[in-house]
Amino acid sequence: MTTPQQSQSSERRIDLDWVRILAFGLLIFYHVGMLYVSWGFHIKSAHRLTWLEPVMLFVNPWRLSLLFLVSGVATRFMLGKSALASLAGARSARLLIPLMSGMLVIVPPQSYLQIVESLGYPAGFFDFYTRHYFAFGAQFCPNPCIVLPTWNHLWFVVYLWVYTMALIGVLALWPAGADWLGRKLAGVLAGPWLLLAPCLLFAAWRLVLFPAFPSTHALFGDWYNHADHATAFLIGFLLAKQEGIWRELERQRSVALLAASACFAAFILVRAGLFAPSPALRWFAASAYGCYQWLAIAAVLGFARRTFTADGPARRYLTDAIFPYYIVHQTAIIVIAHQLRDSGMPAGIEASIVILGTALICVASYEIVRRVAWLRPLFGLRAVPRTLRRVEQQQPA
Repeated sequence: MTTPQQSQSSERRIDLDWVRILAFGLLIFYHVGMLYVSWGFHIKSAHRLTWLEPVMLFVNPWRLSLLFLVSGVATRFMLGKSALASLAGARSARLLIPLMSGMLVIVPPQSYLQIVESLGYPAGFFDFYTRHYFAFGAQFCPNPCIVLPTWNHLWFVVYLWVYTMALIGVLALWPAGADWLGRKLAGVLAGPWLLLAPCLLFAAWRLVLFPAFPSTHALFGDWYNHADHATAFLIGFLLAKQEGIWRELERQRSVALLAASACFAAFILVRAGLFAPSPALRWFAASAYGCYQWLAIAAVLGFARRTFTADGPARRYLTDAIFPYYIVHQTAIIVIAHQLRDSGMPAGIEASIVILGTALICVASYEIVRRVAWLRPLFGLRAVPRTLRRVEQQQPA
């Protein structure tokens, strides 16, 4: 959502820009995959691809926590350029305006098509929107029982805003806390503890909180997700300027990758039902899941720091484009998939059309939005300064 930026270009974290771009880009493929697996989603394809579930489980434990970590880094860099009040205002405008406009315009077709496919809702979208969408309560219960209005995939925006505001509140009471805690945490994570300590923490959340508080993305009562994502956000925020930690992540990247692979293999073997169920086995699987989560993040960050060192026009373009892509992508997926539902196409052709169509809609939407001043804030883009608009208007076509 946010982009690691510094006032000096030499300090810009190009590697984290690319991590953010690729992680959000992965959402298109992941959410297309949700059409074909057995897990719950807003609508489903007629096809089921059982082989796809282990592939999606490979990225599922760490993809969102990685984004929260990168957002924490970005928040720390922004704090160096803004007062707390200014940061709170800027973050609220950049996150809440797209959230509200998204809930009003972008998300409703997802809920409408969900009840069309689940219940055979006979009326049109306008009827659904005016009669049901603003009910501010559960609708169409017991199945699918949607609480409307909803933020669906935009829950990430809500959580990021809450964590940012909570952090700003703490820093208002303890201005020196960011630097002091950052140095202390960097000291604790020296050497092998960089891989071990967060691994144990994420495993603890999985063991203790997940059984009692399964994921809902409903903000209130979603304690496992809050512990998980807020931990990643704080790690990114506190370690953002601890250069030694980032060098150590790069140095330990191969170890992290090997350890992550071992943990993922252990988790998949247990999940596949190759062993007799037992409390000890469930504890082992949860521990492997939590450790895999952090070790995969560490490996991604380490390899990104080593690999993504050069800047270019693609990075600069996608850094701005990826948030509008995120806002639009899931609605595009659901609308296209709904249109193809009874087409009789093979799964591969159907999925390819959904992916390509979603990508084209994302690109077209961004190209329109970035050129229209009043649309830019609705999609999380900064308003173009008047002087820049005058310069652009004076440029030859």
